[in-house]
Amino acid sequence: MVGAPDADIEGCRGAHVRMHDAIAQLSDAEVGRASLLPGWTVGHVLTHVARNADAMCRRIDAAIRGVVVDQYPGGVKGRAAEIEQGAGRPAVVLVADVVESAGRLNATFASLPDDGWVRQVRTVGGVEHPVSSSPFRRWREVEIHLVDLDIGPTAADWTESFVERMMPRLMASLANRCDQRELMAWTLGRGAAPALDPWG
Repeated sequence: MVGAPDADIEGCRGAHVRMHDAIAQLSDAEVGRASLLPGWTVGHVLTHVARNADAMCRRIDAAIRGVVVDQYPGGVKGRAAEIEQGAGRPAVVLVADVVESAGRLNATFASLPDDGWVRQVRTVGGVEHPVSSSPFRRWREVEIHLVDLDIGPTAADWTESFVERMMPRLMASLANRCDQRELMAWTLGRGAAPALDPWG
């Protein structure tokens, strides 16, 4: 029996708090400016963060009923449409959406029975994974997108616990994201860092 991934749940809650603190005073002008993600404003990123939380709640609720549902209604196109539709809302509405959706997800994690963590959910890419992976996936999502907002927090602010949890996964993915010989030369101190394909 797999129990609750307590450290990941706590990491996720902490990331939610950091996100909420960072966005609490955003203005309409600030949510309309460009984020670090090409083609996305701060409002796009905030909408995505909120819909990601809702998607996790929906999939976990379905998994408890023994059903596997899509991460986003309408798949990739549906995800993009929801984000585009919500991106232009006033700052106060965007912030409330992020805070309230995160609160629902925190409550969902807190209410799960032990046997719920082994149930399967599906990503937008069609990959299935146990619910027990969800708290870290959300933690990762919030920490990375908090930096993408470009409103103050940077990679230097990532917690030690997040870096320790994330780095092994990133390192394991490197060989599939670049020329392996260039990667070897770089790690041996005998070449420039290779160009990396996007992570994810």
